[in-house]
Parts: sequence; C-alpha cells; structure tokens
Amino acid sequence: MPQLSILVVGGGIGGLTAAIALRRSGHRVTLIERDPGWTVYGVGIIQQGNVIRAMTELGVIDDYLAAGVGFDAVSVHAPDGTLVATVPSPRLIERYPANVGVSRPALHKVLGDRAIGDGVDVRLGVTIETFDDDGTGVDVRFVDGTDERFDIVIGADGLYSQTRGMLFGDAQKPEFTGQAVWRYNLPRPAGMDSLHVYNGRIGAGLVPISASLMYLYVTTPEPGNPRYPRDGLAAAMREKLAGHAPAIQALVPHITDNDGVVYRPLETIMLDGDWHKGRIVLLGDAVHATTPHLGQGAGMAIEDALVLADELERHDDPETAFTAYRDRRYARCRYIVDMSLSICRGQLGHSPPVDNARATAEMFAMTALPI
Repeated sequence: MPQLSILVVGGGIGGLTAAIALRRSGHRVTLIERDPGWTVYGVGIIQQGNVIRAMTELGVIDDYLAAGVGFDAVSVHAPDGTLVATVPSPRLIERYPANVGVSRPALHKVLGDRAIGDGVDVRLGVTIETFDDDGTGVDVRFVDGTDERFDIVIGADGLYSQTRGMLFGDAQKPEFTGQAVWRYNLPRPAGMDSLHVYNGRIGAGLVPISASLMYLYVTTPEPGNPRYPRDGLAAAMREKLAGHAPAIQALVPHITDNDGVVYRPLETIMLDGDWHKGRIVLLGDAVHATTPHLGQGAGMAIEDALVLADELERHDDPETAFTAYRDRRYARCRYIVDMSLSICRGQLGHSPPVDNARATAEMFAMTALPI
C-alpha cells in the first residue's frame, strides 16, 4: 500500500508499537494520547518469547532488554509453597532470553523514545471529538477544535476505548470477572532467576523486573467489585495475604506504601464480529482485553500492531487489510482471553481448577508459533 497518513489513538503499549511498526513501513503517523502527562499505570509486566521476537522485529531489542531482566523458566508452587513444577520457556531467538520482566515506566520509555525518534508526531492531552469516514479518508475533529484528515484511524485506546464506542456503540462492554489484581514493588533477592507462581484461591506471583527489583502480584476474589480508599490500600493488600505460602508471608511486612500499591479490578472483552468499520480499526485491549493469568495482554497488543502493519503492506485497500488482520489474530487472541478467564474462574471456584503448569506450557507452545 502506498504511504498513508495514519492517526493512532492511544499512547500505551499497543499504540506505541503500532506507531513504530507503521513508521518502519514508511507511513506518516500521528499519535494522540488523552493524558497530558503521559503517565504510566502499573508496576511491572511479564513478557514472553513472542514479545522478545516482536521487539527484535521492531528494532528495539537492545534497549528493551537493557530496561528489564531476562529469565528462562516459570516455577509453579502449590498454595502451601511447595514447588510442584518448573516449566522451561522456549527461547524463540537463540541469543536472547525466553522471558523478560520489566517495569511499565521503563518499557514505556523505550517505546516512546523510539516512536519520537522515528518521527511519529506525538500529541498529548488530545482526544477525538468526532470523526467522519467518507470512504476515501477520515475527517477528525479534535477536542481542541482543530480538524485534520487521515487515510485511516487506529483505535489503540484500551479497555474503555472511546474509539470502539464511537464505532459500535455500547453493544459490547467490558465485563467484571469477580477478581482483582494487586501489585507492589519489592527488593529482588539474590538468586531469583525465574517467575514464581503460587496457586490457590488467592493467587500470587513474584516477577523479577531489574537487577534490584521484583514485583509481587496477588489475585483476589472481589464480590461486588468494591473500591478501596487510597489511604488504606497497603493494609488491605497485607490483609488479603493472610495465611498465604511462607515465601509470600515473609514479604507482607514490607507492603507499607499506599501509593506503591496498584489495584485493578479484572475485566475482559472479546469482540466476536468485525474489528473495524470502514477506515477505522481497533487493536489490543480495545478488542480483546484479557486477565493477566497468562501474562499475554500486552503481548497480544504488540502482535496486533505488527500484523496490522504487515497486512497494510500486503493490500491496496484498507478494509481488505483490516479483514485479513482480524482473521490472522482472532483465534490466537480468543485462546488467550478464554484460557486466562478459565484460570480466573477456577481460582474463584466457579469452575474446575486449571493446572497452571500445563496451561503455561500450552501458552508457550501456542505463542511460539508464527503470527
């Protein structure tokens, strides 16, 4: 496809990856982000070999690896802390690790710096007021009253996507799973060289994200989707861990900073129909938001970006490219959403428990396949 003028809505992981991939294909890319400070939500993130492969393709692998820490296995523990399995992770690129743990701010900086360095026009504190797709382009009015025309628009604006709502209305909304996740940064002990997962109704995990830091995540049942006051978050997280495995209990006294606790209710969405309408298309959490039980939410968004850029190169018509992109991505994303939700429901007692070691091994095998 000839050079296009493309608007990317959303400056998170999916939007930034799409912007980088599309600039590498020679397109003119504008990225808008509603947050004027471009702040980053979250503590850390687990990324597997498929993301490392994608970062290599994007040309950011050295900066990416320098920002985090690599590891090659997942250690699975019973609720009492007994080690039940160590699942080796496949190295998809021989000279690089199988997995990476990285802080979200560090990852955001790597992607943001590359996007700006590659010539992406980044505009902060900007959202869309209206758009008009006339079949040959999209006229966009921004909230600041300015107007601009683009060949295509990409909605990478997350779980509560404004772009999705403008395209499809409220036909599909995110659904609360009954569970939430708590995250907190802690010092990384010497010798911690894998992701440690602790099964049970209160799931937990320890993820290395730098030479000196790891983060603790905890998944808890939250009937009624309660909201916790900020000034009591650390105490609430400590309370949730009462009676957990000894290795987790040892960390509880160190959870003291309310502002250091990141709490998020877990919600999912999976669009079964089209992921586009006319010249406007969606990617990432806007179409397939998952729970974090397989650690593949960001990975799926990153893969979306690469496939979308590839299909735009293969086809002369945007809508044909968008259909091909959705066809390549649907089954893989559906698997991640459904299996992650199965683990969640098993932890909640709503369905039989899922064998985490087996589910993790299956996920590694599936994501090792080409995109």
